[in-house]
Order: sequence, then C-alpha cells, then structure tokens
Amino acid sequence: MTGAGVDPYGTIRDVTILIREGVIDWIGPAGLVPVDAVSSAREVVDLGGGWVTPGLVDCHTHIVFGGNRAREWERRLEGVSYKQIAGEGGGILSTVLATRNATTAQLETDARARLNKMIDQGVTTIEVKSGYGLDLPNEMRMLEVARGLSELGVTVSTTLLAAHALPQEYVNNRGGYVDLVCEEMIPFAAGAGLADAVDAFCEGIAFTVDECERVLLAGIKHGLPGRLHADQLSDLGGASLAARLGALSADHLEYASEAGAAAMGEAGCAAVLLPGAFYSLGERQKPPIDVFREHGVPLVVATDANPGSSPIVQPLIAINQACVLFGLTPAEAIAGMTRLSAGVLGLEDRGVLEVGRRADLACWSISEPAELAYWVGGVQAQAVISGGRRIR
Repeated sequence: MTGAGVDPYGTIRDVTILIREGVIDWIGPAGLVPVDAVSSAREVVDLGGGWVTPGLVDCHTHIVFGGNRAREWERRLEGVSYKQIAGEGGGILSTVLATRNATTAQLETDARARLNKMIDQGVTTIEVKSGYGLDLPNEMRMLEVARGLSELGVTVSTTLLAAHALPQEYVNNRGGYVDLVCEEMIPFAAGAGLADAVDAFCEGIAFTVDECERVLLAGIKHGLPGRLHADQLSDLGGASLAARLGALSADHLEYASEAGAAAMGEAGCAAVLLPGAFYSLGERQKPPIDVFREHGVPLVVATDANPGSSPIVQPLIAINQACVLFGLTPAEAIAGMTRLSAGVLGLEDRGVLEVGRRADLACWSISEPAELAYWVGGVQAQAVISGGRRIR
C-alpha cells in the first residue's frame, strides 16, 4: 500500500521493497525485482502476505507533561464543562503546575512510555508540542525532552506552544505574557534550534485573534512556520487567521465557518482533525468535513495525545474515530496520518512508499487496509522501519 495511486490506497500486490542507506531504492511486483539486488541484500524479510504502509505520522501531540487529569475527566462525566474547569484554575493550568514540579527524568520516562505505545502502532514520525511550562525555563525544558525522544528511533518535530494558556502569574498582565512569548521564548527556541514551528491556542479561554497573530508573526520573523489551535469551542475566525498568515495547518476546527474553510483551501492550509478531543470532551458539533472537501482542504488526522482533552496514545484509535465520528473513509483517514500529515510537518520525504523517499514503513498482519480503521486500536504492527532501520 503505497499511499498514492489509482485506487484509494495506492495498492501494489505481491510487492518487494528494496532499501538502501535508509531510502527506498526499488519498489514493485516481486516478479520484477532485480536479481542482483536480492542476492546482495544484507537482510531479507518475508511478511508472509501482510500489508506494508508508510510509517504513521502523528502531527499533533502533547506527550511531554507531568501528572494526569483523571479527576477532571470524572467531573466532566458528572456534567461540569471543560470551560468551567478551566475557569476554576484547572484544565491546562493544572498540568502546568504538575509539569513544573516534575523532574526532567520523570518527564523523559513518562514521554518515552507514551511514545513506545505509539511506535507499537506504526508511528515513525511524531510532532511534540510544549505548552505546559508557560515560562522560559520550563517551555525550553519541554522542548529539550521532546528532542531527546528521537533516541527511540523516530523522527521528532517540535513545536513551541507557549501561547497555550495564560499562566497564573500573568493573570492581570496578558500583554506582558504575550510580550514574553514573542520577544523572549520564540527567539530563544529558534536560536537554540529547539523548535521547528510555533503554535497558539486561539479561543475564548486562551488567546484572542490579535494575540495569536502577534505570536505567529513573531515565529515567522524567526524562521518558524505557524500552526494554530483554531475554532475548537467557538468561531473566532481562527481558520481564516491561519490561512491569512500562511500557517501549515489549523487544528480542531469544530466551529470553523465556510469562509474560514474557503480561505484555508485557497491558502493550502491543512485541516488537522482531532477526533480524540471531540470524543473525550463529549462535543456535539463536528468539523465541517464536507465543506473542507468542497474547498480542497487537506484532511489530516492526529491523536492530540494530551492529559486533559485527548488521553489517547493509540493512533489507530484516532483513525477509527475520524471514520466513525467525522465520516472520513478509511482511505482518507490513513492518508491523513501518512502523506498529508507529513506535509503539515514540512517533511516531503516520507508518507508515501516511492523510490527516493525515506524508508519509513509499518508492516501489518491484516487482510485489507481498512482493518487499520476497523479494529478499534486493536492492531499492532508486525514490524516498524524508520529510516531503513527496524525499531520494532
């Protein structure tokens, strides 16, 4: 399953893939494989009729954090809203406190455990956001921990999300905190090579459109492309802002307007769908999927793995949820966590099985690719190859 081709999955049956120096060197029907290539191969792996897909790319996660928010989840089940919990000092701010109090070793250990579960389900590339430090030392510490996760063999892309919530110490000085993000955190993260992008939470419980615009423009000034948490709980025009500033994606988008979707389509801004948060928060308003399709907006799928609104570290669950809750086809959902999600991270060398692409592969003991969406998180990869090296 190449991820590109005439059928929805780009299927090639009875296929052989040759890998050389971490890159796909040849791919095609087994009967046409060059004989000398097989005889000189260092290792031959027979999958016995299983399927091979591009390695999964989870382009929106928050897996570096301290503590958990299980009690808040219980309260939401009892009828207390996410907004009310946040207004009481819970929500993101409770994770900020736990993260600041955690040792670096604790953050590393817990993040590695989460990522290992994702690798078990075929992840070879992951984006990890900061956003639970909300001061310079702790935001940079989160990014450093995230960078270190590459030791597990995956590619890690990092995003500075310092504009995630207003920290308690700045509750009466919003402008001062936005200044801190734009004038200190972003230049430091860019200069130290700790971040690949900048993100902001554009929402009534977080930051205004104008504040988010400042943050993304500061990122652009320092060579960091933009992402945006947009229109999750209300329509503030976040989708249009992301499009206007050339952001790589707008994420969540349950309340995005048709004007916002049209602007995203015109700008080539991807829609990152996060069904785990929709499910966990018990939301009712779905992203306007048909409107996105009409305007040619790429439909990307990610876990949004985080302690508050999407405690999901199984990417195949997110793929299933995207189909069941949002109406994506299995082919759309799988493309949304391979080829299209790689594009959101600016990693055009992966996400499709083609000659010259990075050899990131996930191997599955399934009879049809739709099973990756059909079984609710119940499939583990037979093998996971990252850059030509087996990591599972």
